[in-house]
Amino acid sequence: MKPTRIRTERLDMIPATLETLRSDRQTLARLLDAAVPGSWPPPLLDDDTRDAFTLMIAEKGDPFFATWYWVRDDPAEGGRVLIGCAAIATPPTADDGGDTVLIGCSVLDEFQRRGYATEAVRHLIPVIFSVPSIRRITATTYPELSAAIRVLEKNGFSPAGEGFEEGTIAYVLEKDD
Repeated sequence: MKPTRIRTERLDMIPATLETLRSDRQTLARLLDAAVPGSWPPPLLDDDTRDAFTLMIAEKGDPFFATWYWVRDDPAEGGRVLIGCAAIATPPTADDGGDTVLIGCSVLDEFQRRGYATEAVRHLIPVIFSVPSIRRITATTYPELSAAIRVLEKNGFSPAGEGFEEGTIAYVLEKDD
């Protein structure tokens, strides 16, 4: 999947590249034309995850892998600020013929509970489902992360049992025919 730039009501969702993933904070700010808070990166986007994303882009081994930076683009709120990110990939347990992708997202703590993740996921769903072979989007989270569960449920995901990582739960969204 070749990620495209996505504009929402409040977000400019910019596809990650090898250059952005390998950048220091100052270079990333220049490349995204946005302020990068000192609290960057958000929870769940640790060095290991960023390294894995870099490798997946470089090797092009997962045809569905794509990741976006979320820049809040609202002059009334102080201009362009990097607030979060999202990625899709083939699930690690994929054995379904390639019709399922896994989605994950993370928002800086100071920007949580403002609807940004719900807005971003709502706009990512049609982009993901525009790939004809993708029929299902899955997500996993921890049962105690009620905000993440709300984001999924607001976007039409349904509970689907245990997740692939220990202690997680899965959610799924099926493509309408």
